[in-house]
Amino acid sequence: MPTEILMPALSPTMEEGTLAKWLVKEGDTVESGDLLAEIETDKATMEFEAVDEGVIGKIMIAEGTANVAVNSVIAVLLEDGESADDISAASAAAPSAKSDAGVEAAPQVATEASGPATAAPAAPAKDGNRIFATPLARRIAADKGLDLTQVAGSGPRGRIIKADVEGATATAPAPVAATTAPAPMALPQSADAASVARMYEGRAYEEVALDGMRKTIAARLTEAKQTVPHFYLRRDIQLDALLAFRGQLNKQLEHRGVKLSVNDFIIKACALALQQVPDANAVWAGDRVLKMKASDVAVAVAIEGGLFTPVLQDSEVKTLSALSSEMKDLASRARDRKLAPHEYQGGSFAISNLGMMGIDNFDAVINPPHGAILAVGAGKKKPVVNTDGDLSVATVMSVTLSVDHRVIDGALGAELLEAIVQNLENPMAMLA
Repeated sequence: MPTEILMPALSPTMEEGTLAKWLVKEGDTVESGDLLAEIETDKATMEFEAVDEGVIGKIMIAEGTANVAVNSVIAVLLEDGESADDISAASAAAPSAKSDAGVEAAPQVATEASGPATAAPAAPAKDGNRIFATPLARRIAADKGLDLTQVAGSGPRGRIIKADVEGATATAPAPVAATTAPAPMALPQSADAASVARMYEGRAYEEVALDGMRKTIAARLTEAKQTVPHFYLRRDIQLDALLAFRGQLNKQLEHRGVKLSVNDFIIKACALALQQVPDANAVWAGDRVLKMKASDVAVAVAIEGGLFTPVLQDSEVKTLSALSSEMKDLASRARDRKLAPHEYQGGSFAISNLGMMGIDNFDAVINPPHGAILAVGAGKKKPVVNTDGDLSVATVMSVTLSVDHRVIDGALGAELLEAIVQNLENPMAMLA
């Protein structure tokens, strides 16, 4: 019997992806381990390998197709003695649904759900299940005020398509009791493209479609600011001792081609601080807190159109030169979108450094489920009062620790930040 090749889940959070390129064609013979296709997720482009052997009988999804749901049938593999005639009618009909762009969309399994539809493109959910509909169907439903849970899908495997919502009418809401106070006028939701566009009628603008990464960043940051109770701790750090020590080390490491950055010292200082204050080395896990043993530190890396937060595992035991080399490698591959999911997922703590861009200080948004993130500003010459009470000039760097109050209380956060400050102001001690 023909074997269905399904859209793979290349990361734990992946729900859909783009079938960027087929590396095989119909009629090709493949073996387990052969490369079949390149799949684009919201973070990276990854190669997809065959797990069975046989002949590619039919390619169901054309390369370049976006928004292909995980576990959708993308191709059919034939075994010895089978032919294209053996491909089931269901599989052959699978790509009949059209997206609003006119590209054949992958079939998805419709699941029971309830709750009002919103103008945002996210599917309504109940008990963790989702309603599946094409993007165009969602937009039409939003414009008409339709509840997608009340619409029967006629697309492949129950998917709601354009025709299902065009003829449907919204159910009028129940009248509000006279004693109920009138609701305040609501502003158009930011995700409702039609409402926002009407606000700017007559004004020139360029519409930029969101790619998978931008959608994920928007969803994650909205989730973080709405659900994570942030509080902020600020400190100034004097860097003169660190800068002098860094200069000495770089001279000694020059013959090895190693050049340490201030950011390398910050990574090491944070990793050691998480060991010095172990209760702060924790993540939020919904109904519990996970206290981590190792210091897995994530570092924000800006790329075109978004950012990655690659994770340097076991940072507390690695040398400065090892951290420097690993960070350069991760940053380079992040910019090429070549990181594997395990390289940018996990960690308990993150660093976002905008000091190299001239920013004095800022407040960073926590990346769930991390317990905290350190926002690092630029080191600048400033007047300071030294321990003798005399006025002098020092290189001062401002940092802000954003903390998840569910994981770390104020005093514990202050203790963690104090450990980071002491490590950076006494850099030789980090090598002891």
